[in-house]
Amino acid sequence: MSERTAARLAQVGVVCALLILWQLAATVWGVSRLLLPPPLPVLRAFYRLLVSGAFLSDLELTLFELAAAFLLAAVAGGVIGYLVSRSSYTIEVFNPLFTSLYAIPSILLFPLYVMYFGLGAESKIAMGASVAFFPIVLNTVAGLDYVDRAYVKAARSMGASGRQMFCFVMVPAAFPVLLTGLRLGFILAFLAILGAETIASLAGLGHRIVSLAEALDTTQMFAYILLVILVAAALNAAVSLIEARGRWTPL
Repeated sequence: MSERTAARLAQVGVVCALLILWQLAATVWGVSRLLLPPPLPVLRAFYRLLVSGAFLSDLELTLFELAAAFLLAAVAGGVIGYLVSRSSYTIEVFNPLFTSLYAIPSILLFPLYVMYFGLGAESKIAMGASVAFFPIVLNTVAGLDYVDRAYVKAARSMGASGRQMFCFVMVPAAFPVLLTGLRLGFILAFLAILGAETIASLAGLGHRIVSLAEALDTTQMFAYILLVILVAAALNAAVSLIEARGRWTPL
């Protein structure tokens, strides 16, 4: 048996063990079915949810917020990271500042975003962009700063312009680090948007889960939670695949 097959079997085993524990908790260990419905009714509700397509409007809004937030963070983080990385002085000034701000819980800003932008998608986009910005800008600075200077000297000796230096030397050499920052930013933006939707929102997957919890419709709530888990897994797999295929080094 190959190592990869063994890993997949172990993952399946973990999922099966969690389902068994879930079933035991809901049927044997006395946990109220109002708080924790058994797996089978949840799976039935999940199937009906997929067939009906009732989740599509909430999913579309959450994905729109994610795309907008990630685009804003990627552009801002990439541009600012490039400008900061151009000199050791600006790196020394701004890198500790960005690191310190990154350590501040971003959820503290969400009440301000709600005040400024309201309960609509704008406040969720601002929240997601704020969270995603810091790993992107920090990885951009780190990636561009640690490019092997031999590549830079070789390109300059061949008369490369500033644009050619950036496009064909700096970015390819720093690409793996840049991709890591984008991947982290994407995942964190998704988590932040879901969290913000559960706190104050008019629609979206997070809002739907909270609404079902308040209505004590826990079976449907768990069906939506399962949907969010699958969406998150699919997005993470897609981003990981793009990152794996994008990792290359210059000749």
